Amino acid sequence: MFHKALKLILAAALIAYSVYQFIDNEIGNGIFFLLLAGMFVFLYFKNEIILLAFLRLRKQDFEGTLRWLNRIKNPEASLVKKQQGYYNYLHGVILSQTNLTKAEKFFRKALDLGLSMDTDVAMAKMSLAGILMQKRRKREAVQLLGEAKKLDKHNMLGAQIKMMQQQLKKI
Repeated sequence: MFHKALKLILAAALIAYSVYQFIDNEIGNGIFFLLLAGMFVFLYFKNEIILLAFLRLRKQDFEGTLRWLNRIKNPEASLVKKQQGYYNYLHGVILSQTNLTKAEKFFRKALDLGLSMDTDVAMAKMSLAGILMQKRRKREAVQLLGEAKKLDKHNMLGAQIKMMQQQLKKI
């Protein structure tokens, strides 16, 4: 909702005001303003619209997810690099249901920009491998599945990766 520079300016102003509150022996107010400043710093690194889009995606509401993502105007200017990665990742997930070519483009861009968690990177690589498997590009799909398996340290995607590897053997 707020521009990323405005979030940092508000956080700095709130920190300065909380220091003034501490000096003025208003400890409770100082703590409150520090927590409020922490919220703006958190929202600098985690965009609130992307968080709401992830909530819609968890409910399998692809149209709602797309509506939230469409609220972000000019993602290159208003999002940090990792947020742009998740923006493209979410678009890839949505488009993987309908348009594989565009989904592949979004997944590749998300991987280039970077994702914070290894599980998300593994999921993006696994989804990209599935798209490549549909397009009969077996060598790239096998390589991506191997990379996804290495990144999946908690074995959350193990069953899906094994199933995809079995399907790749049939091709």
